[in-house]
Amino acid sequence: MALWMRELGSVKRLAANTLEAYGRDLGQFMSFLAGHMGGPISLQSLKELRAADIRAFMAQRREESLGSRSLARVLSALKSFFAFLEREGVLATEAFNAIRTPKIPRSLPKALTVVEAKNTIAAVDEMEEQPWVAARDMAVISLCYGAGLRISEALALTKDDLESDVLRVTGKGGKIRMVPLITPVRQAIDEYLKLSPFKLWPEDPLFRGVRGGVLSARLIQKRMEQLRSALSLPPSATPHALRHSFATHLLGKGGDLRAIQELLGHASLSTTQIYTAVDTERLMESYAKAHPRG
Repeated sequence: MALWMRELGSVKRLAANTLEAYGRDLGQFMSFLAGHMGGPISLQSLKELRAADIRAFMAQRREESLGSRSLARVLSALKSFFAFLEREGVLATEAFNAIRTPKIPRSLPKALTVVEAKNTIAAVDEMEEQPWVAARDMAVISLCYGAGLRISEALALTKDDLESDVLRVTGKGGKIRMVPLITPVRQAIDEYLKLSPFKLWPEDPLFRGVRGGVLSARLIQKRMEQLRSALSLPPSATPHALRHSFATHLLGKGGDLRAIQELLGHASLSTTQIYTAVDTERLMESYAKAHPRG
């Protein structure tokens, strides 16, 4: 198991939370099999694994109120582990070939309105007494909305990633993309760099905590919680919602779907296409409110 986890982390570069979940999923599966098969699990019992055994485990997890998205992750973890065993020549099983991935209900991202997004950024100054901390938080939040970055991507930036009007972003799987910086975002970053009390070397993380360490995502999430309360925004108004808002607002202004895909760092266009549904839903809401017979 340790070798498999090491491969997931170093080769496939899965996030730490995903690695933890995969390890937990596999452990739960092995515990289930021990009870299901009436004894300790050996290589031979794994070789004799049947599709019915996997379905029984999935059914048990479903009874424990595990949702379809989590069940899909569980199945992905198990498939990954047994594929690893096969590549290593330990064992091979075809039991998973007959198992379908649970259907995941499609949920639309909850974007803020343009006014809400602008007000959120503008209100950061009112939440913080230390000017450099306020400038820092405004820069991070501006990157989520003005450049469509994930919070993890914004906090992983180094000073070296900043070029004149372009940002080098390292996304999921270590994939690098170039994102143009609009003037307000660039100005927010420059203001933070001017006020920051720490010496920032080109290869060091750009955003720092008050003690000089790498800024925690939790602090930005807490800042968004304060902003939600102050501006009476819905609970869905998170740093990630600003990224959704970036894509939705670009699309609403006629942005090209392929270009938005590149800006967001989506591997598949189908992931980006969900924003067409968001924009259509917003259009229909506006239509229903504005039409005399709405």
